[in-house]
Amino acid sequence: MNEVVKTDVVLIGAGPIGLEMAVALKHAGIDYIHLEARQLGHTISWFPRQAHFFSSPERIAICGVPLITVDQSKATREEYLAYLLGIVQQFGLSIRSYERVTRLSVQENGRFFLETERAAGSRSYSAAKVIVAIGDMHGPRPLTHDGVATVPGCDLPHVSSYFVEPHPFSGQDLMIVGGKNSAVEAAIRCYRAGARVTLCHRQPELASSVKYWLKPEIEWLIKAGHVRQLSSRVPVEITPTTVRVAPVDLNLRPDSDRDHRESIPADFVLLLIGYEMDPSLLKQAGVELYGPGRTPRFNPQTMQTNTPGLYVAGTAAAGTQLGFKLFIENCHAHVVRILRDLTGQDPVHLNPLGFSLLDYHPMPAES
Repeated sequence: MNEVVKTDVVLIGAGPIGLEMAVALKHAGIDYIHLEARQLGHTISWFPRQAHFFSSPERIAICGVPLITVDQSKATREEYLAYLLGIVQQFGLSIRSYERVTRLSVQENGRFFLETERAAGSRSYSAAKVIVAIGDMHGPRPLTHDGVATVPGCDLPHVSSYFVEPHPFSGQDLMIVGGKNSAVEAAIRCYRAGARVTLCHRQPELASSVKYWLKPEIEWLIKAGHVRQLSSRVPVEITPTTVRVAPVDLNLRPDSDRDHRESIPADFVLLLIGYEMDPSLLKQAGVELYGPGRTPRFNPQTMQTNTPGLYVAGTAAAGTQLGFKLFIENCHAHVVRILRDLTGQDPVHLNPLGFSLLDYHPMPAES
């Protein structure tokens, strides 16, 4: 049986807010262990290559370290990953990467028991407090045709829920499913790389949240006939060469008039309809999850959940976001609230704008 390693705090997740939390814990002199299931900034690592953040550099900078980009514009995926690596090295953070927490439970004495898996075997930990900063995007949202059943063909090799770069789609028929920022940006980039793009989404119009610099681009491409738009349509079947789509109102009626269904040529299919959070660790520890996004119940003043001693930080506090409210830029305050609850003190580091983390705009109150 593995020896149980005891510590005051276990911090789970090494994204931006997880790193900012780690720096605050280290500066406060708290004995903690930092665990990460994959590599540093894993979710960001599967962003499209050369994708730009929507937030300005000063809003996503952490730990008082300025984020400087080559052209003073919004940071790319590559620039931000390099920045996060610099944070780890500058503050001498110790992160146990590729060590996935598989069990999180509360013992009779009120301490937390954790089990992890890694390539070299399993480990066990005991902690007085646990901070969960695992983010809100662990896997793709499934494409369903009736709210339950997965659309046939989603597991075919030419279908993916991750857009890496446009080059592989040059000269190919590409179906992109989705009507928000990720789908729109992929459509623009893939068209410019020579793909024949069809953009399919279930709403009558593209999402109102499409960023202001993307919307006129995609609207012009659609109007000019360079990108085909299928509004109020949903895929009902994917084959090796086509995507069969139907009007939204027929999607829920399998016996509906099949004459209204259309087969669209597709050499590749990108399902860019969003991602879901995995709340299993929170559930194991007795955290109440509510609403369609399975949002964890917590005190917005301290970020402590209904399970005493267990905190949520970053976008994990939102569960699966159906309408995005939490981003890196408005989660910095979580670090302040948690450290204040643990120690009665505030973090010592300042943000790049020169004011205390306390001055960040507060997170919207829990609904």
